[in-house]
Parts: sequence; structure tokens; C-alpha cells
Amino acid sequence: MNDFLIAVLIGLCAGVIDVIPMIIMKLDRIANISAFTHYFVLGLIIPFVNWDLEPWITGVIVSFLSALPVMIIVFPKDKKAIIPMIVFSLILGAGIGLAGAEFIG
Repeated sequence: MNDFLIAVLIGLCAGVIDVIPMIIMKLDRIANISAFTHYFVLGLIIPFVNWDLEPWITGVIVSFLSALPVMIIVFPKDKKAIIPMIVFSLILGAGIGLAGAEFIG
């Protein structure tokens, strides 16, 4: 399977993993779409970033930095939401990095 399709699958998996708890908590549909899209796109980006770091570290850094603008917007409205956003950035970023290293070129 070509690397792009594998990255698509990694992004789809990460997006679904992020959105499942949001759906269970009955969060806003737009927030769910935004979160899914965020991790879907990271699945297309993180596996191809080469910073000569461990893949999971690269994933954590890219994931956290890409989530930072959203965290800044969300923080004044819902301070409690920042913790899950950080946790999922760390876990899913590391997972995307590891999956990309394992399955992509």
C-alpha cells in the first residue's frame, strides 16, 4: 500500500479515537468535526516530518504545536477542556509518530 494511503488510515484512526469520547459526552457537532479533522490532517503530516528525533517525540511536538491555537481560543470559555486537549495531543501525537515510523517507508 502506498505511503499516502497508510497516512490516511493513520489519520482516520487517530481522528476516530479523539472523537469517540467527545460523542459520548455529547459535545457540539462542529467541535467533533474540528477535532476529527485536526487528527486526520496530523496523520498526513507527522509521519513525513523528519527532525532526527524519535518518531513519538516528533509526533508529540507537532501535535501539541498544532493544537495550541485551538487551546488558546478554548481556554477563556472552558478552562477544564484544556487538560483533555493536552492529554490527547500527547497520546495521539505519539501514536501517530510511532505508527508512521512503523508502517511508512
